[in-house]
Amino acid sequence: MSDASDTKGSLLGLAEEFYEQFDRGEIPRMTIPTRTKSNIEYDEARRVWVYGDRTSTRSANSVRGARKLLRASYAIDFLVNQLDEDRSSTLRELYYLSESWDVEEAQFTDQDESNELIEDLEIVSGATREDFHMRPEESGATLIGPLEILEQTRRGEREIHCQADVGEGGYQIPSNPKSVEFIDHDADFVLCVETGGMRDRLVENGFDEDYNVIVVHLKGQPARATRRITKRLGEDLGLPVTVFTDGDPWSYRIFASVAYGSIKSAHLSEYLATPDAQFIGIRPQDIVEYDLPTDPLSDSDINALENELEDPRFQDEFWTEQIEQQLEIEQKAEQQALAARGLDFVTDTYLPVRLEEMDII
Repeated sequence: MSDASDTKGSLLGLAEEFYEQFDRGEIPRMTIPTRTKSNIEYDEARRVWVYGDRTSTRSANSVRGARKLLRASYAIDFLVNQLDEDRSSTLRELYYLSESWDVEEAQFTDQDESNELIEDLEIVSGATREDFHMRPEESGATLIGPLEILEQTRRGEREIHCQADVGEGGYQIPSNPKSVEFIDHDADFVLCVETGGMRDRLVENGFDEDYNVIVVHLKGQPARATRRITKRLGEDLGLPVTVFTDGDPWSYRIFASVAYGSIKSAHLSEYLATPDAQFIGIRPQDIVEYDLPTDPLSDSDINALENELEDPRFQDEFWTEQIEQQLEIEQKAEQQALAARGLDFVTDTYLPVRLEEMDII
């Protein structure tokens, strides 16, 4: 989103602001949007969910707040040096690196603290953790399909065809998809798949070849890199994007993170969300119509579904109907439950029928 010099300038500007507050005799503070469900709103122009006007303040007027700002200052120093040296590190490494900082109060007590601080710095700097050269732990998410790419690596450029040049495991999505350039493709649409088992079933059955589809393995709740490359496949290549998940409230949230953006990273929705993505996952009606093997809804499932009825990202007729019907039948089902109708049922019947209904094929 920004180059190294811009990112470095933004980070140093934050540090300078702390010093200027001291110089004016003010208590140092940092104001950020409140990252809660009640503080996200739909941006009609960009068609994504973003943070609203509510804010919270990290202030040195308490010991807890002072520690947060101290850690922010040390983290900024580390990130600026990292950019100067053109190095990178992982979120996990940042947590352990803090153990070497000379002031004990600046050290993180757990990784949740360091992760939250990086998110704070993203919001107030207008950059991303990728711009900071910060990487998550390897997500292992992959894609496979009729797509030719040019990837920038430490050893130079390499061209890869994401079917012909990869094994059945597919092409592993890099932590920073900016290193990938799309060269050519023969794809008709994108199918994002929640589980590894279903992704493997589609590939083994040749679904990617038969339907000219790029299959993206979300690997559960998708990492940022996965959502970013999915958005690019939709926008840059003009491909319809579909999301195939289990039929439970947690999987509905996986779809929401792809299509609408997540509450935790609403400041990056424009960068990560694919507003035109369509849900193709297991629906309550599928459970009834195909007599799928199911599990009963747990108390936490019911609570999650009821919360989704209040979640602004699910406030439309389709989702209200799906959630209310699932609460009525009190059952949930996995993607792999389709195997009860045969191993080829998902590729020969279920997906083709659904895709035709959606005018994708």
